[in-house]
Amino acid sequence: MARRITIIGGGFGGLTAAISAAEAGVEVTLHEAHRTLGGRARTAPAPYRTNEGPHAFYRRGPHWAWLRQRGLAGPLARVPLTALPRMRYLLDGRLRAVPPLAVSRLAARRDAPVGRTFLGWATEVAGERTARAAANFAAVATFHHAPGLLSAAFTQERLHRAASLPPEAVYPVGGWQAVIDRMAARARELGVRIETGSRLEALPTTGDPVIVATSLESARRLLGDPGLHGESGRTLLLDVALRSRRGDAFFVSDLDGTGWVERFTTQDAGLAAAGEQLVQAQLPLAPDESRESGLARAEHLLDLGFKGWSDREQWRRTAVATGRTGAVDRPGTTWRDRPAIDRGNGVHLVGDQVAAPGVLSEVSFTSALEAVSLALGHHPTRQFAH
Repeated sequence: MARRITIIGGGFGGLTAAISAAEAGVEVTLHEAHRTLGGRARTAPAPYRTNEGPHAFYRRGPHWAWLRQRGLAGPLARVPLTALPRMRYLLDGRLRAVPPLAVSRLAARRDAPVGRTFLGWATEVAGERTARAAANFAAVATFHHAPGLLSAAFTQERLHRAASLPPEAVYPVGGWQAVIDRMAARARELGVRIETGSRLEALPTTGDPVIVATSLESARRLLGDPGLHGESGRTLLLDVALRSRRGDAFFVSDLDGTGWVERFTTQDAGLAAAGEQLVQAQLPLAPDESRESGLARAEHLLDLGFKGWSDREQWRRTAVATGRTGAVDRPGTTWRDRPAIDRGNGVHLVGDQVAAPGVLSEVSFTSALEAVSLALGHHPTRQFAH
């Protein structure tokens, strides 16, 4: 069994690996290139605590029990029942209070095939209009501009979980950074040496196992592997703080296209100053779509759900995020076809685009536990059970 492990990357996956390895009695050093930990799970400082990564945990996910057992999830907020009547869906150019019943029925199915596009399979099952609306709604859990062109099984799993009632999503109070801070504190308690502002230009040559928990782009440079690629996407993010107003929507989903707006102070009022609400629009961008086009679509959704929002605006931040999609499976492929965790010579890869099951951050978590287990030699030929 290895006595020392080096981890490169201090995001959710890297910290999961660090804690898991330290709990096994291994000496761990973690290098993070930035001055702060968290990666895409960082949260901006007050007064507007916007997240740079996905905002929610899905309660059925594999990381849920692990975090709760260690007291790392912390206080959590759920969507209050009073918010459900404030959900809105844009379909056929008209804002609706409920999604089409046919979309809900389609979301409940669990028999989508791997080898077909979601749009092709769902059209056969429920008709083209329902299929397109369902595919566009699934963007909330894929961050992809065309979920209908992905594997039916891939998109359907995300649609099923995103559309579940009561909502499966829960939100860390204070943003994801609060979870990252607890994970970092736990890692340090276990003796993990955390070095921030430590950018490695090459893999260590100590002969000890190395876990690379970075983006695929950074991993490609570190491993010197030009073939290390995974499809992902771009997302226009528009964060705005508005003076509060009765009657604002909680959630607006574009079923005619892809994208949505969510008011996160509904679950956690402390994310913004008193009397204000924090809203984020997330619009997946097609490869040739401009930032301006995404921003126009975001502002249109705000116009529909937040009347007079521009006159109430107190603050805004706009960005285009790359890699937001995480893992993407095209028809005929599954998570097993993504870049392998075991890269050989004691090097292991962790992230949300590698060969591990789960949804969004769950892939990083699952791959982190697998990477540690492989590095420790517990099951060098093990395959995931599902």
